[in-house]
Amino acid sequence: MKQGSRGTAGSAAPRLASLDPETFRKRLLAVRGVPDPGPAGLAALHAHYSELVRWSARIDLVGPAAAEEIFERHYAESLAALPLLPAEGGRLVDLGSGAGFPGFVLAAVRPDLDVILVEPRQKRRAFLAAAARSAALSCRILDARVSPNAPPELPGGIDMVTLRALRLDRLALERLLPLLAPNGRIVAWSGRDGLDLPPGLVPGRTLPLPESEHRALREYLRTETK
Repeated sequence: MKQGSRGTAGSAAPRLASLDPETFRKRLLAVRGVPDPGPAGLAALHAHYSELVRWSARIDLVGPAAAEEIFERHYAESLAALPLLPAEGGRLVDLGSGAGFPGFVLAAVRPDLDVILVEPRQKRRAFLAAAARSAALSCRILDARVSPNAPPELPGGIDMVTLRALRLDRLALERLLPLLAPNGRIVAWSGRDGLDLPPGLVPGRTLPLPESEHRALREYLRTETK
């Protein structure tokens, strides 16, 4: 076995490196196909990244390959949803937020949105709260589990639900439907297979993900059911 190869017994997972704002900007915008989040968005995202570096020394937030894929797999994939976001003043709910991909990233770039981050794990909620303070974001953080029922704490009139690290079955999607606005949508990061849709949801746009050939961003639109 080659010395230093990934996955060797006893080898330490790659660590996230501290980056100054300009280096962070260059690393992010170097990803092929990533949209430019603008100066204010970049500042908020850098604040999130700095908290991620600090907290990752204590808890596993994004997995062992984070140092190698943090920009391509996490930030860039989250930013790929920018063309699908609701108009100014809309409401976005990110289910299973984890370390904030995609919900926190989208809130950083679109602070006009009412963003609710749903995360059942206490340590991750604590991280999200610290990152929100550092980035001066007002997104709400909700302690709730999604499946099999929609959390009763969620408000109605949701313009967009995001699912990246969570795959909901047909019944869970059906129970989310009453909470969606009339033109609401669910956006999922997935492989070749889409979601198993209940009546009331139809496929919309499919967008490619930066640096990925096998995964895509899929939009599902609410429709009126008889």
